[in-house]
Amino acid sequence: MKYPPHILDEIRARLPVSEVVGRRVRLKRQGREFAGLSPFNPEKTPSFFVNDQKGFYHCFSSGKHGDVFRFLMETEGLSFPEAVERLAAESGVPLPKPDVREEKREQLRASLADVCEMAARFFEDNLKLAVGAAARTYVERRRLEPRTVKEFRIGYAPGEREALKRHLLAKGVDEAAMVEAGLLIKPDDGRATYDRFRNRLMIPIQDERGRVVAFGGRALSADDNPKYLNSPETELFHKGFMLFNGHRAKAAAYDQGSVIVVEGYLDAIAVWQAGIPAVVATLGTAFTEEQIQRMWRFAAEPLVCFDGDRAGVKAAHRAIDRILPHLKSGFSFNFVFLPDGKDPDDLVQSGGAEAFRAEMARAVPLADVLWDRETQGTAIDTPERKAALEKRLEDLVHEIKDNRVQRAYQLRFRLKLSNLFWTSERGDSRGGRGGRAGVPVAQPMPPMPGGDLVGLERVVLGLCVEYPDLFEAAAERVLALDFGLEPHEAFKRELHRMATEVSDLSVSSFYDGIDPRFFFLLEELHGAEITDESGRVIEPSGGHLRTRFKVLRHHPPEAWVEGCLWHFLDRLELRQMERDLEREVAGIGAEVDEALEARILGLSRDIAKRKEEFGRREQELAEEAKEIRRAQGDGPRGGIAAGGGHG
Repeated sequence: MKYPPHILDEIRARLPVSEVVGRRVRLKRQGREFAGLSPFNPEKTPSFFVNDQKGFYHCFSSGKHGDVFRFLMETEGLSFPEAVERLAAESGVPLPKPDVREEKREQLRASLADVCEMAARFFEDNLKLAVGAAARTYVERRRLEPRTVKEFRIGYAPGEREALKRHLLAKGVDEAAMVEAGLLIKPDDGRATYDRFRNRLMIPIQDERGRVVAFGGRALSADDNPKYLNSPETELFHKGFMLFNGHRAKAAAYDQGSVIVVEGYLDAIAVWQAGIPAVVATLGTAFTEEQIQRMWRFAAEPLVCFDGDRAGVKAAHRAIDRILPHLKSGFSFNFVFLPDGKDPDDLVQSGGAEAFRAEMARAVPLADVLWDRETQGTAIDTPERKAALEKRLEDLVHEIKDNRVQRAYQLRFRLKLSNLFWTSERGDSRGGRGGRAGVPVAQPMPPMPGGDLVGLERVVLGLCVEYPDLFEAAAERVLALDFGLEPHEAFKRELHRMATEVSDLSVSSFYDGIDPRFFFLLEELHGAEITDESGRVIEPSGGHLRTRFKVLRHHPPEAWVEGCLWHFLDRLELRQMERDLEREVAGIGAEVDEALEARILGLSRDIAKRKEEFGRREQELAEEAKEIRRAQGDGPRGGIAAGGGHG
């Protein structure tokens, strides 16, 4: 039996070659391909390669080459119909019954493609004639180059009611075939048929073989609605199955390892013209399962580009809802929201390809867009509202059918919820509600204003110089920390050398005995004594430290300073724990075993507990700092914040 090409294409789209071949050959990913030992010849070095994007396998040792059907025929001795029937059953693609009617339908599809091709040529010719003047003006306004107009076969549909109909009738095309191809509208009341597209710029829509199967028409008059009009569903054209420009983008997407998805065909054309060929459009439809699978054949993580306005964000959210059930290990989507309400065409026209690529580089993973959608503008100021948010996220995650991906999302959202709820509780305890509609803004952990942990490192090192006895007691903890800057790391080691080699540990001994390479840094971290020409002390040593940690100007008890030092060390250790957690989460692959999940959740709980303890201790030290100032007649202001010029 002869199977219709669109049936075979559907099976190929649903069953990657690596999935079929992988049942018989052990494959290992190598870049964008898979490699394995030949199933046809004995060998020790892999010479057998599979390419999902191009849809074929190739064996260098035997010279055999083919698609999923050919592989079953070569390895299992199946006939072509048998291979088609087996793979159709596996992929869930229904096969037509072998009857005369189906053969006639295939003949009809072939004839409809011929009709669409004739219509495309008619539209192309009209764009060049006097009747197409307004369309040419529009093309110039959109800055479409002649090579682009030619490549995409852009044309013009005259405003007359039956211009295309008369042309095709003169060519011997049956009127019923024009209706079947979606080119004519047949009124229900029995009136005469008429052209579907009138006074529109015409964009041919081509299938994966490059055949014209439908059209998109852009209105040239403000009075014509809708602005964009597509062909109806026909035997040739199924809107939810197609990607505009897919036949051109396929090879480029494979070479680059990525593909960009835009909303409209004119946007796709503008991006292509700018020199970015791996671009497709969804023809204005919400994502369908078939389109999602086709995009993944182009690239594992397509970049979906939406306008940055409210409509664009809503479209992205609808797309996410369609994508979620189909997410699988190694395959996802990233989202780009263009600035200032611009669409891809606007951006390319104003800034060229580089501006567009710069926006693509800021793509956001699907998981982050989903998190923002569910949390922004959501009140979490009561236990019930927190529980509602948590349940909503759990319900969304359960829509993911792939168990591994589902578990990875569960883990990611649990960690983010833990941090969000902790931030919320801390904000409420201070009487603050930093976010919209009750959502607290994620504030950096105190005591560093603005999250200046580098400044906190400098305060800690400055205190070690100012209070050598405290450093001696805390040396083990200080040495165990990983400081954010390498100069701080080197200075820490020099402090340890001084502590072990110099018996008279004092501020002056640090200045006298420290390696000259660190003198500038010592000045920055602590600050030497400053005198005038007569030797009178203008600024005692430690001026830079006191600028960062101002409460020291009030000569606090050393016991209180010691408490602050240990408090700051707690903060830096907490920073280190958070980095460890980030590394654990970033290292999650397709497999998330229970031990790893338990370790990550345990570390998350430990961090949350330490944050709570840290917050309470900070409040206590801040109250004590106020008392120290009051004792010297200074008003109660600030807290113990160090490193940002406060306190």
